[in-house]
Amino acid sequence: MVFLNPGYANERFWSDYSRYMQDAAGDLGVELEVLYGERDPERMLRNAQQVFAGKHPDYLIFTNELFLGPALLRLFENSDARLFALHSTLTQEQQALIGGSREYHRNWIGSLVPNDEEAGYLMARELIALTHGKPAELLAFAGVNRTPSSTLRQAGLQRALSEAPHIKLMQAVHGEWQEQRAYEQAIALLPRYPAVSLIWSANDEMAFGVLRAANELGRTLHYTALNNSERVLKARIDGRIDILASGHFLLGACALVMLSDHARGLDFAERGGKDQVASLLRTVDRAQSKQLLERLAQPDIGMDFRQFSVLSQPQRQRYQCSIASLLE
Repeated sequence: MVFLNPGYANERFWSDYSRYMQDAAGDLGVELEVLYGERDPERMLRNAQQVFAGKHPDYLIFTNELFLGPALLRLFENSDARLFALHSTLTQEQQALIGGSREYHRNWIGSLVPNDEEAGYLMARELIALTHGKPAELLAFAGVNRTPSSTLRQAGLQRALSEAPHIKLMQAVHGEWQEQRAYEQAIALLPRYPAVSLIWSANDEMAFGVLRAANELGRTLHYTALNNSERVLKARIDGRIDILASGHFLLGACALVMLSDHARGLDFAERGGKDQVASLLRTVDRAQSKQLLERLAQPDIGMDFRQFSVLSQPQRQRYQCSIASLLE
C-alpha cells in the first residue's frame, strides 16, 4: 500500500498520522510506503506520478486536500491499483461531475473520513454552554478554504449556532491552520469586537495564535481546539483551552484495517458501506486529556489494530475503530 500524505514530513500531526498507520501495518502484515506532499499541490501530483511510473501498489490511499482527488483518479483510471480516499473525499459537487466510488472510476473502491461536521458541532455546542444561556459574541477561525475538513467543521459550527439564537457570530475567517496567521487576524479583529468572549477554532494551532493575541491585548476568552498535540493536551489539562476535540489521528490506521480485510476478501462495503464516516472525533475532558497525553508519549501506544478487523470478530456488522482504549 502507498499513502499520499498531503502534509509536511516534519508536521507533527501528519507525521504521527503516518506513524500510527505504520503501527497498524505491522500488526496487520501490510507493507506501507508514505510519500509526503508538503502541502504543495504540484508536489502531491508529482508523488502520484512517481507511483504511477513505477510498479503499481495493490492499494493507493489518497486525500482530497486542495481538491486534487479527481486528478488522481484520472491518472490511475486504467491502473490495477485500487484507490481509497482517506481523511477527505471528493465533494458532492465533484462526485456529481465524475461519479462516486465504484461508479465511473471502478478502481476507486471507497473512502473513510472523520466525523468533522459532528466535531465542529460538538465543540461549538460545548463552548456555547459556557454562556449558560446568556447572550454572547463569537469569532470563528476556520482552516484552509479549499479543505473539506475545514468546510465540514465550519458547517458543524453553523448547526450549533442555529440552535443558539442568543449567540452572535461576529466574523468567520480562514486562519489556514496556522498559529501565526490566526495571531495576525486576532490582533486585528479583537479590538474591533470588544464584546467577543467565545473563540471557535477548527484546530489547535489557530487557537494558540488567538490565545497569544488575546494575552497581548489583555483579553480573557473561552476557546475550542481540535488535535492531539502535546501542547494542546497540556493546555486542556491546565484550562487554557476550554473545549478540545481529538481522535482523528487514528483514522489512517483504521483505514488500513479495512483495506487489509478487503485484500483478504472481506469487503468493508458489506459492513457499513463503501464510503464510511468514522466517529473518531470526540471532545475530551481534563482527565481524558491527561490519559491521552500519557499514552501518546509512549513509543508504542499499545494498540493491536487486529482487534478492529473482521477477521478477529466475524460477527461484527460495522467497523468500530476508536480511541476508547487509550482513555481507560
